[in-house]
Amino acid sequence: MPTSVPILAPEPAPSVRAGTRRLLILLLLAPTLPAATLNYHVLGPTPESWPAILNSIGLTAAPSPASADVIVAPPGTPVSDVAARVPLGTILILEGDSPLAASLGFRPTEKHINVTSIEDLRSSQLRIIWEQPLDTPVFDLPPNTRIFARDRWQSVPLLAGLRKGEGGILWLAVPPGQRGYERFPYLPQALADLGLTPPFRADTLWAFYDSSYRAHADINYIAQRWRASGISALHVAAWHYWERDPANDEALRHFIQACHRNAIQVYAWLELPHVSERFWADHPEWREKTAVLQDAQLDWRKLMNLANPDASAAVSTGLRDLLTSFDWDGVNLAELYFESLEGHDNPARLTPMNPDIRAEFQRTSGFDPHDLFDPASPHRLAENTPGLRQFLDFRATLAARLQTHWISEIEDIRKSKPHLDLVLTHVDDRFDTSMRDKIGADVTRVLPLLGAHDFTFLIEDPATTWNLGPQRYPQIAARYVPLTPRQDKLAIDINVVERYQDVYPTKQQTGTELFQLIHQASQSFPRVALYFENSIATVDNPLLAASASTVDHVERVGAKLTVNSRRGVSVLWSGPAQVDGKLWPMASDTAILLPPGAHAIEAAPRPAPLRITHFTGDLKSANATATRVEFSYQSSARALATLDRHPTKLEIDGTEVTPQYEGDTLVLPRGQHLVTLAP
Repeated sequence: MPTSVPILAPEPAPSVRAGTRRLLILLLLAPTLPAATLNYHVLGPTPESWPAILNSIGLTAAPSPASADVIVAPPGTPVSDVAARVPLGTILILEGDSPLAASLGFRPTEKHINVTSIEDLRSSQLRIIWEQPLDTPVFDLPPNTRIFARDRWQSVPLLAGLRKGEGGILWLAVPPGQRGYERFPYLPQALADLGLTPPFRADTLWAFYDSSYRAHADINYIAQRWRASGISALHVAAWHYWERDPANDEALRHFIQACHRNAIQVYAWLELPHVSERFWADHPEWREKTAVLQDAQLDWRKLMNLANPDASAAVSTGLRDLLTSFDWDGVNLAELYFESLEGHDNPARLTPMNPDIRAEFQRTSGFDPHDLFDPASPHRLAENTPGLRQFLDFRATLAARLQTHWISEIEDIRKSKPHLDLVLTHVDDRFDTSMRDKIGADVTRVLPLLGAHDFTFLIEDPATTWNLGPQRYPQIAARYVPLTPRQDKLAIDINVVERYQDVYPTKQQTGTELFQLIHQASQSFPRVALYFENSIATVDNPLLAASASTVDHVERVGAKLTVNSRRGVSVLWSGPAQVDGKLWPMASDTAILLPPGAHAIEAAPRPAPLRITHFTGDLKSANATATRVEFSYQSSARALATLDRHPTKLEIDGTEVTPQYEGDTLVLPRGQHLVTLAP
């Protein structure tokens, strides 16, 4: 048989070989952030509401269109070369009528419509109503345009877009509105459909979870979805598990394990003085009373008289059993004050009016507080305004006393379970000052406890403020600055629910409004919680983590990306990275985690020997060599670290310890620690 002889290419000259090597090195070390949409620029003299919209999903402003990934062209924008950049990856946003829009096929006709309500095609059943009707031309659109939203009654397109090469064009028939969310709630989702990829995410969100809303859910699947949405901890309705039941207990253990495997912490969420359905049924003698002396079954909560010594002792025993029977990461002592939101104007909901409290108040004040609501009593409310003030002040003192007592109870349990974190959820009475008299909540009595007790103070803004928009969060935060030096221990809760006020464009926060709420809250507080995970629209989940990110400055120069974040952030990234010149181990396949401050990211010539792909603690520093990985952190609960491989050796603060795993997730102690891993 004939011998096969390979054909060899001529050997390149030394200078050519050197140039080729330099080119390969440059390609290998090029920034691996090509898909991320870093920044935006608004053409024209005023940006209107676009910064609020685009900042809320992690983008930052660019000084000129030349350096922007997203360009907004307002009405009247002349034809320019910005459209030529779209196939190369730029996203162009067109508002209404302009020569630029017309050149791209978006042209107004002579027909007009009056828009009052729209239909977004990704959520057709959602009622989207504009507060102010708006007259707009009907537009002709270019071929192959995708319709995102249209007039509900005449099906006229109002929000549409199309992909062009690596980029896309989004067109709006009218501007998005003064606040940015009045007209097109799902504008960010439309941008994502056209190729916008937020560059940053914060996997730090807390969310409340009630298993009664998740019957038959696949917890392993849904835990992965929570993790992808940026949720790092779930506060689980623990009253469903107050009494021991083999099947129920096993379901909770399975739930906690699934969360831990996905680097999600699990807190026992308590709603004292509601204990449990069975506790209410078994102990009618301990039921709380309203001011009309009826059992205090108010909405879903069935309130118990925690001022009764026997009731308090029984709850204490049950609480210890609950917290020691399961592998909780923390406890949330939530809303431990009184009813009702209408205050003394609604005696049928006003608490507490149990015999123990009435007797205690009478001993100090000389009259039965129930007399305030008895038309036949000389102490009735109409004749005894000073007496009402006495009782309302007494309620606020009592609420603080109960909170102090149950914080101490949980701290006593922490002696045997020192890894438990503690959260106190407390309604805000600084922004709406009527809350103190209505429900007995007084933050000035509770915040001083931070000096003697270790807990996070989770602020819940009351329902009366839910219509006030995202800008309320900086205002709420400002009111707490003079109240406590422990700003690091404050957190804020966002109630994602239908609101009773007249609100537009949707009754429940979703899309741009929700992202702005989360973004403003994240800028104002170290931690943001969402009530509750099941109420969040599915279409919002992919952008939650981006909205929680807080980046003050980002700059891309050559092969280097510089990011300055006040709270730390995950940066979209692919491939090995070095941060501030050090090989970086805090990295998944798609992102790297940075600690707070300014940091420079570059591609690395080799990967870290071991990677931490998800982490729940507050990262302080990290680095890697060929033989070890090291990082330091602070965490108020146990920290969960998902690894791409198990290490051969684990040291914590210089001492070798036996690793504790849940799947591929390493469980680390609460507090401040230095971790060293040998691959």
